[in-house]
Amino acid sequence: MASEIHMPAPVCLIENTEGQLVANQEALEILSATKNPLVVVAIVGLYRTGKSYLMNKLTGKNNGFSIGSTVQSHTKGIWMWCVPHPRKPDHTLVLLDTEGLGDVEKGDKNNDTQIFALALLLSSTFVYNTMNKIDQRAMDLLHYVTELSSLLWTVSSPDLDGVEDTTNFASFYPDLVWTLRDFYLSLEIDGQLITEDEYLENSLKLKQGTDKSIQNFNLPRLCIKEFFPIRKCFIFDSPAHCKKLTQLETLDNDELDPEFVKQVATFSSYIFNHSKTKTLSGGIKVNGPYLTSLVQTFVNAISRGDLPCTENSVVALAQIKNSAAVKQAIVHYDQQMGQKVQLPTETVSELLNLHMACEKEATEVFMKNSFKDVNQKFQKELEALLEAKKDDFYNQNMEASSNRCSALLQAIFGPLENEVKQGIYSKPGGHHLFIQKTEKLKAKYYQEPRKGIQAEKALQEYLQSQQSTSDTILQTDLALTARQKEIEEERRKAEAARIEAQRLEAIQRHNEQMMALRQQHHLEQVRQMEILREQQRIQQQRELERRLQEESEKLNREIENERRRLQNEIDALRRNTVSHDDSCILL
Repeated sequence: MASEIHMPAPVCLIENTEGQLVANQEALEILSATKNPLVVVAIVGLYRTGKSYLMNKLTGKNNGFSIGSTVQSHTKGIWMWCVPHPRKPDHTLVLLDTEGLGDVEKGDKNNDTQIFALALLLSSTFVYNTMNKIDQRAMDLLHYVTELSSLLWTVSSPDLDGVEDTTNFASFYPDLVWTLRDFYLSLEIDGQLITEDEYLENSLKLKQGTDKSIQNFNLPRLCIKEFFPIRKCFIFDSPAHCKKLTQLETLDNDELDPEFVKQVATFSSYIFNHSKTKTLSGGIKVNGPYLTSLVQTFVNAISRGDLPCTENSVVALAQIKNSAAVKQAIVHYDQQMGQKVQLPTETVSELLNLHMACEKEATEVFMKNSFKDVNQKFQKELEALLEAKKDDFYNQNMEASSNRCSALLQAIFGPLENEVKQGIYSKPGGHHLFIQKTEKLKAKYYQEPRKGIQAEKALQEYLQSQQSTSDTILQTDLALTARQKEIEEERRKAEAARIEAQRLEAIQRHNEQMMALRQQHHLEQVRQMEILREQQRIQQQRELERRLQEESEKLNREIENERRRLQNEIDALRRNTVSHDDSCILL
């Protein structure tokens, strides 16, 4: 269960002594004691306009915050009353009643705007209490303090621990409730009845046109609508007869104007039902310790003099608006350059063209948001800043180009350097190969995109740094080439001697072969002659044998013939013998 604060009466949260705002430590200790989420309702307006009365009514009481019944301002600084929220369990309703603006006895506009800005920054619902009607003076004051609060938030951002996205001040703004006291006008436009909210929105309606007077008219309205997206308006009749107003704290409701009583009840019901919990960027719900930190942070910032101090709110507003316009223009320039510029650019002209385009847009942003830039002081400041930005981008571009080219050269020529270390080019003709490879890698380097304006310079510087390497390779090449020529000459002579020896050896072998062939031919001739003689001998022998054969055959024929003749003779003899014998026998 979250802690609850029981405060029987309000205490001063921020003391205002001789124009110096100081946080009351006792009040801060009371505030720090609650861990409940806080709904913070602050009211600001001219002094003696019934602000404290409305705050008392939100507590259900007629008194508490000092009302006073004289022309002298009663409330000094900012007073705080913490009560249980009537509609939100475990929430605390923190009411902040502020010192009235425009106190003639004080006569300090700066002090007024500081209190105004603090109330706006600390609240989740901001009640702007004005008299009779919505007029330009009240609107300009709200616009001025809104801008002042934005500045105070910005300068205090580093001290706001645990708050994310401190630049998103719009999300930190409270809801606006504009209360019009002693309202006497008819809620009617062009014969048509309107509501209080429609009256407020019509007062914030913009005019059409682009001339400076219309822009000045629209500026506060645009600002109020931007920073207060949730707006509500209440009108209040005079609470009672003027003679009774001095005893307003003691009057019962039946002694007040019934319409006023009803209007106060409606106002209170809206505050209870619609006032949101004070929330920081990132959805952090503000409790007592958080609000204490905010109070201390903002009061310290004011004490340091972080807010402009001037009697002329228009001058101060111009200072704020134009400073903000310069920042917006620079932010726009940075965003556009960040989106459009890809460093390094190929040429200076490319970068300058992008700069001029973004510079033109930034100037347009400044002109749109500037306010009474007398003597073009802030526009000249913007021009100087943009010129510095251009120079910075130029230097960044140079650096980016150098880095890109350096990395590219290392990537492309690194393998060549390794080859040099390995001695690949330490040979006759190596320098020529080295130059060929270098030219090939240079062509590859030139083909790479987005090198930027340092491309040629970086290449030449790299090549110059490698000149000693090239010279060493050349000297090695010349020395080795000369030695190679000597070796080649020696090799040529040795080869010639070898060839000559081979030639002589070949001649000798040829002669030996010829001699061998002649010997072989002679032997073949001898052998052929012997064969021929052998053949002749054989032929003669055969002829002799043939002749002997013929002679033998002739002799054999003669012998056979002789044998036959003898045989015939024998046979004849025998026949004769037989015949004789037969004859003898016969005889």
